[in-house]
Amino acid sequence: MPQTTRRHLPSFDARSVMLFAALSMGGALAQAQQPASAPSAQPKYQIGPSAPAAQPTIGPASAGSPTASAFERADTNRDGQLSAAEAAQLPAIGNRFKQLDKDHNGSLSRAEFEAGAKP
Repeated sequence: MPQTTRRHLPSFDARSVMLFAALSMGGALAQAQQPASAPSAQPKYQIGPSAPAAQPTIGPASAGSPTASAFERADTNRDGQLSAAEAAQLPAIGNRFKQLDKDHNGSLSRAEFEAGAKP
């Protein structure tokens, strides 16, 4: 009688297949239990041209200029002034804060900031 050989999977391969199957089933079950999201008010995709979003301008600099965006990033409380702590986020400005504060009110206006940001 001819001897038949049985192919035996190494235990690592068998465990890998079982782990993959368990993760796949778990992910499918988790997704099935998620509540259906409400349809959004705006379409996900738009066909045709769209108008670019308006960029607000604050003060004399335009929002697209490098000094305006740096000022807006540093002005964390959005009061239009940079305190010493806010100016410290920008070392080139923070190191000269007292020198740039021309009216000595303890904060930098956008004009004072821009004057200090010029090379």
